[in-house]
Amino acid sequence: MSVLPPTALLAELTYRCPLRCGYCSNPTDWRRFAPELDAATWCRVAGEAGAMGVHHLHLSGGEPLLRDDLEDIVAAGRNAGLFVNLITSAWGAPPERWVRLADAGCDHVQVSFQDVDEARADAIAGTTVHAQKLAAARLVREAGMALSVNVVLHRANTGRVRDFIALAETLGAERIELATAQYHGSALTNRAELLPTRAMLDEAIAAAREERERVRGRLDVIYVMPDWFTDVPKPCMDGWGRRFMTVIPDGTALPCPGAHGLPGMAFDTVREKGLRAIWEEGADFARFRGTDWMREPCRSCERREVDYGGCRCQAFALTGDPAATDPACVKSPDHAVVSREREVTRAEPTIVYRADLTRRARGG
Repeated sequence: MSVLPPTALLAELTYRCPLRCGYCSNPTDWRRFAPELDAATWCRVAGEAGAMGVHHLHLSGGEPLLRDDLEDIVAAGRNAGLFVNLITSAWGAPPERWVRLADAGCDHVQVSFQDVDEARADAIAGTTVHAQKLAAARLVREAGMALSVNVVLHRANTGRVRDFIALAETLGAERIELATAQYHGSALTNRAELLPTRAMLDEAIAAAREERERVRGRLDVIYVMPDWFTDVPKPCMDGWGRRFMTVIPDGTALPCPGAHGLPGMAFDTVREKGLRAIWEEGADFARFRGTDWMREPCRSCERREVDYGGCRCQAFALTGDPAATDPACVKSPDHAVVSREREVTRAEPTIVYRADLTRRARGG
């Protein structure tokens, strides 16, 4: 089949992170994805992305600010003609670094916030960071870069949608994304503690809709409904291998950030192959591209080219089979796995952080 170039490249520069958020979707065994690519390789990858027609370069992690060479990678993206977006917790950057990033060509910064209250936010992050985030967001605007506020919603903060939007207004953000946790990595382990109730979600959706109208023309409000409550799955990265490409810290190139956990992956790496060759010819990208791979009920479903069977990583995590229909779908024979969990009445959350998960896996 003819393959158009990806719209965006997600460059996960590191899995290291000073935060301990229980909803983190990075792999819990993140230390095995080492050594990290050096700056020269990331710069080459950015150039290849621009040459093959990619539009956006998203620099993420972990925490990309932990890379001392981040400015060099930003500059390479800009020189390749890419719109450069930094996705960050904003931890630990002195004021002058935001100026350097702007000078290097960073167009846009997405700053994550755990809550609007400092004590609650720091508790969710597992470290003292909220005040730094507020200061960093203002420095981003002063340096001339566009600002977005990112919020992962879960049971502990879903009721504060209006407060998050007010915070984004105060900070001069152009956009706020309110996205309910996706259950991968630590979030999958902690899903019983993170899942909101239906009543919480209904209230949050109503608040987001009302606030979107109030701030229309001043602030773009994006609310991402959790597919565990919609009975229809989201298309995996807008369709596996259709629009998005990810390169993780060790150089492995993937159709989505979590695909390294699927069995049978070929694991092409940018250390050995060019970006275009991996995208157009890589076995990982061909594996679930299009609809030919589908089994029933996906194969005959009228939504097969809308949601493409849903998330392959979620299907594997919940059924053990990456080719299964995503259990978020009401037509999935495994849908009860999701429907049972979303109806559970939960006590106060006890979050297990990824450092503890890694220790547990080692028997520590």
